[in-house]
Amino acid sequence: MIWFYRFLFPPAMLLASPYYLLRMRRRGGYQDDFGQRFGATPALPAKRTGVRRVWLQAVSVGEMLAIAPLLEAFSADPAVEVYLTTTTSTGYALARERYAALTVGIGYFPLDWWLFSRRAWQRIAPDMVLLTEGERWPEHIRQAEMRGVPVLAVNARLSDRSFRRMYKLRALAAPLFRGITQVLACSEHDAERFRAIGLAANGISITGNIKLDVSIPLLTDGEKNALRGELGFGEETVLLGSSTWPGEEAALLDVFKALRSEGRVVRLLIVPRHAERRGEIEALLQASGFTYHFRSRGPAPAGAAVDVAVGDTTGELRKFTQLADLVFVGKSLPPHHEGQTPVEAAALGKPVVFGPELSNFRVIARDMRAFGAARSVADAGELRTAVLALWSDAPARQAMSQAAQAWRVANQGAVARTLAVIRNTLAGL
Repeated sequence: MIWFYRFLFPPAMLLASPYYLLRMRRRGGYQDDFGQRFGATPALPAKRTGVRRVWLQAVSVGEMLAIAPLLEAFSADPAVEVYLTTTTSTGYALARERYAALTVGIGYFPLDWWLFSRRAWQRIAPDMVLLTEGERWPEHIRQAEMRGVPVLAVNARLSDRSFRRMYKLRALAAPLFRGITQVLACSEHDAERFRAIGLAANGISITGNIKLDVSIPLLTDGEKNALRGELGFGEETVLLGSSTWPGEEAALLDVFKALRSEGRVVRLLIVPRHAERRGEIEALLQASGFTYHFRSRGPAPAGAAVDVAVGDTTGELRKFTQLADLVFVGKSLPPHHEGQTPVEAAALGKPVVFGPELSNFRVIARDMRAFGAARSVADAGELRTAVLALWSDAPARQAMSQAAQAWRVANQGAVARTLAVIRNTLAGL
């Protein structure tokens, strides 16, 4: 089966390359160390006797932030060293900024074709592989299987779309993924899906979502005030659009206009999921008549009264969220349904509103609603109604905030459970 995958990969890569090259150009930063995508890994120190090398792959910024507790635990263990890879330029920049001291090297994950993957494996020579969340690369897994290297899928989940595709092709998918030693699923819901596509039940554990254990550095009052000033905000209340997608900025501007028409002293902070959409967003802002400022252009002019700030930078969403009085979680209003993660907003005790499904975070969304930590809306019209109602009801927002914190506490412990499985596997090598 792997030879069929190897045969199809090159033509599929060629067909898809115009799309991905265009996306890389728009996002920028991909020209640096581009050869690593073909297996030319950075120079690594020689392996040391008695020290196990772990190759950890985290696709982008969200996963990079989530693995911080794992990297901190590994760095405190003299018998373990980590080589960290990522797929996106934003993830790469963040990894180099935050994790250089916790790893023996940081690089881009190679394209998952036989020669590129084999080249990287020969250079890295890991003793264990960790794949985060939705990362499942057949050639990468096959290289591990050939060398007898255990592969653990940590914080593993299957989105609705991935599950539908794999379930239809489960006769093909199961053999490709047989080299995964353990799947550490985020929830029982995800575990059921992995079993349904043919992974062995005894190779699946439910360890929970490590994102719920991430410690978020809190800003001091002085730091919050400074950030407000840099955005052009004062002491007003703030509505945050977190990781928004096309169509959602327009919906938020409509909500913002309705709040202002009611006389609310409020500012709107939009953090798009993809910063390269800033031109599209600026066109909307120009048409709206509101004053605005883009974070990527530096601090707002002194004394400026900005109505709408756009956080078009990488790695600052956690800081922006701490300014918010209410958070809308993006990629959730129709036609979008997958959802971005609501976890960090809830962890910071923010009342949350999102669209009707959040299919990528279905269990989390359901549990947050059950705790009273979040409300779901069917469309942009319901979003406006819900936000206007909550803005008029400070006790309701406070109750949601307390419920969010209670939900997070009730679901912590995933990092400890994940580390226990990893350490037990390493001990058996």
